[in-house]
Amino acid sequence: MVQRRVGLWFIGACGGVASTSALGLSALAKGLTPTTGLVTALPLFNSLELDEPSSFVVGGHDIRQATFLSAVCEMRARANVFDERTIAACASDLEEWSNNLRPGVVYKPNAAITALADRADVRQARTPREAINQIQTDLRAFKTTQKLDQLIVVNAASTEPPFEATDEQSSLERLLPALERPAPAALPTSSIYAFAAMDAGFPYVNMTPSRGATLPALDELSRKRGVPHAGQDLKTGETLVKSVLAPLFARRNLRVLSWVGHNILGNRDGQVLNDPENKASKLKSKDALLAEMLGYKPQSIVSIEYVESLDDWKTAWDHIHYEGFLGTKMMMQFTWQGCDSLLAAPLVIDLARLTALAQRRGESGTMPQLACFFKSPIGVKEHDFGKQFGMLEEYTKTSHG
Repeated sequence: MVQRRVGLWFIGACGGVASTSALGLSALAKGLTPTTGLVTALPLFNSLELDEPSSFVVGGHDIRQATFLSAVCEMRARANVFDERTIAACASDLEEWSNNLRPGVVYKPNAAITALADRADVRQARTPREAINQIQTDLRAFKTTQKLDQLIVVNAASTEPPFEATDEQSSLERLLPALERPAPAALPTSSIYAFAAMDAGFPYVNMTPSRGATLPALDELSRKRGVPHAGQDLKTGETLVKSVLAPLFARRNLRVLSWVGHNILGNRDGQVLNDPENKASKLKSKDALLAEMLGYKPQSIVSIEYVESLDDWKTAWDHIHYEGFLGTKMMMQFTWQGCDSLLAAPLVIDLARLTALAQRRGESGTMPQLACFFKSPIGVKEHDFGKQFGMLEEYTKTSHG
């Protein structure tokens, strides 16, 4: 049997998450690392015909002058992660995939993100349509030159500021004419990439809190083109723990009075989130789920602060004040520490495998079965991690590969 070739195209390809995912795929394919952290490596998924790591070919867009190999080496130097022998063994794959990198396409620049750009050949688009056309040219060229059977587009770029939707994004009919207009912006950058991918027939997965494919017109486009999409904002740390703990309080009928979460992180994502506009998107996604899971809204405070010296490591400290029997007030605290990109990368691989399977099964539109991977899963109101994972389990039972 001839092995399938699946393209994995990253927006923000030289960032920590994308470059770690590339290293992980190469290391897994070579048998250099165990499958720890991969959800799809659990026995539950054995019956599914998921693509093996060796099936993937990686490429992407970035506004930074870097390669997959240089990004991985920088991560090792700054965050003290990865084994040097693993990097050396995977260097040829990373160098080969770096030939697939293309300069990013910018329509409406964001100051915090643009500050990171150091590629002289980053392309400026006058209108959303012009940006979409340039992105699609790159995606189709990648699919053709690499002889790919499928191509999955993943947004792993820095978080953009919130985008307020209008009637213009409520349907394709209203959106299409606006794409030809230079200003005001009909779509934010993440949604321009989402439109370009799905319009060309490629599934889109949004790892960030940015708008992406959440707008009604883009969901309509995905169904019209027959492609699935998923997002938004990967759930890897504090919010993951919240989605497990909050149901515990609800099921024991312990009333949460307040929940305070303080987050500190370094890396470029933290640097971008240091901008108040960009931070607003992240805070919204991190703070939205408590009321849904508890059935009421306690006082809640979420903060995110950039601490440069932490590099790719992040720490969350949460303080939960709750009331028990006979009005007794009690407290719970937890600290979560982890390496941001190492928590995210295996989930990226999981989502790429599951999204490719969904497209082969003829699915289109949102993928509710993937809710457990995201803070703000599109089209799903359930935030209880246990129930979300149950949706994925149920999906595996009905899937025949």
